[in-house]
Amino acid sequence: MTATGAVWRNWARTEHATPLRVERPRSTAAVQRAVRAAAGSGIPIKAVGAGHSFTGIAVTTGVQLALDDLSGMIGRPTADGRASFYAGTRLHEIPRLLAPYGLAMTNLGDIDRQSIAGAISTGTHGTGSTFGGLATQVRGVTLITGDGEMMRIDEDDNSELLPAVALGLGALGIIAEVTLACVPRFLIQAEERAAPLEDVLDTVAERAASVDHFEFFWFPHTSTALTKTNTRLPLTSRRKPLPVLKRWVDDTLLANGLYRATCFAGTLLPPLIPPVNRMAEKLTGNRSFTDISHRVFTTKRTVRFREMEYALPAENVATAVREIEALIAKKRWRISFPIEVRFTAADDLWLSTAYERATGYIAVHRYVHENPARYFQAVEEILLGLGGRPHWGKMHTLDAASLGGLYPRFDDFLAARERLDPRRLLTNPYLNRVLGA
Repeated sequence: MTATGAVWRNWARTEHATPLRVERPRSTAAVQRAVRAAAGSGIPIKAVGAGHSFTGIAVTTGVQLALDDLSGMIGRPTADGRASFYAGTRLHEIPRLLAPYGLAMTNLGDIDRQSIAGAISTGTHGTGSTFGGLATQVRGVTLITGDGEMMRIDEDDNSELLPAVALGLGALGIIAEVTLACVPRFLIQAEERAAPLEDVLDTVAERAASVDHFEFFWFPHTSTALTKTNTRLPLTSRRKPLPVLKRWVDDTLLANGLYRATCFAGTLLPPLIPPVNRMAEKLTGNRSFTDISHRVFTTKRTVRFREMEYALPAENVATAVREIEALIAKKRWRISFPIEVRFTAADDLWLSTAYERATGYIAVHRYVHENPARYFQAVEEILLGLGGRPHWGKMHTLDAASLGGLYPRFDDFLAARERLDPRRLLTNPYLNRVLGA
């Protein structure tokens, strides 16, 4: 299906584009036809999923491939738990598709609105010091190269390209199908507790290493961290989900509805922000529950924001948070959104922010109606000084000259790009900035 171009905007309203035309392929063959047609005319082409990246990674003024209709599971999972999905399948759909086969994704981030291809291509991750990002679950992809060739890349075919393509920024081809290594369904016992920020920072390494999944949030202008500790349990364990009313009050009414109102009020009267954050600190209750994994990993987010996230050597996390806290106090900024801290294992994907090092992630946010520039720039300087690598799908200022020194396999990735998209049919201003033209 083809339509004339209309203005496209991403979820965070940080990027927009007016593509020449929009195509909505419903099959892998249709993706290939679209790429070949664009290549024949010399028109740039980019795929877009849910638009949840904060950068211009999916922007195009050429052909936009909207993957909403390229969705669903392909066939049945294999006996060893490998399941294949069309690229536009949303993360929140995958648990329902896997459930009849007793399977689940190994790990998830805290937002599940993204498409599977978009999530892996930008380095989406969850938390857990022994678990990698979503792209580490990839065992194969079907890729349409910039010349319109269909390639299968997995452990048997073109395996040398898998560490590049599994987290490829959309620069190496259009992903049409993704094969994931899944695990038997499991429950998670969740413990959410408030704790003094200094105590959490003093023990953060031990907390992250001693449990399956650990993260914490800190609202600036408060002295309390909101910790989340998740323990994996067999599916046969007793399930004790949150009562429906409590989940609605906590996650919909307070975390989204009331929070939206207070963020907006803070844009009009910034002095309100510190007392509001301290009120939220007091209102946040401790929670314990046990539920199916995806219902614990993910949360509903309807308040729009802008985000920057950096990946640091895990041992630098506490120092980074303390420096950010001191920065906010020194500048007397009023920051309504919390800082989020998570952890992942090292991996071997060439452009993974966790490439060859145990990693801690620090994410900072601003409400959609606030200008994030000064805050993000100052925090970015701190995180770069501590060995940070920016999340590919979130706001940052780095270019290829800076990024090349952060990734030992950067030149190998560029060589793969030259092989798979020599005419740069798949490029755009963001990719030209971070990879070079």
